[in-house]
Amino acid sequence: MYRRFIPLILMLTAGAITCIITMVRQYPLLTQMLVLFAVLVLFYLLGNIIKWTLDYFDKENAKNVSEEGEVIEKETESKDKDE
Repeated sequence: MYRRFIPLILMLTAGAITCIITMVRQYPLLTQMLVLFAVLVLFYLLGNIIKWTLDYFDKENAKNVSEEGEVIEKETESKDKDE
């Protein structure tokens, strides 16, 4: 899906909000840049953690579905042999 964009969207949204807040509160330029950098790094890492977690759950669900499908097929094959 479009999960590869989650870290980028999260990071850029947080960066835009940070820029607006620091400008409204009239922070010095150096402080604005340091805060913006910290927010971008933090939310990029957070987005990657969220993306990794969602991908992990998808892999686990796919594995469980494939295991259930194999069990169902084996059960139907054994029933056919008995008849």
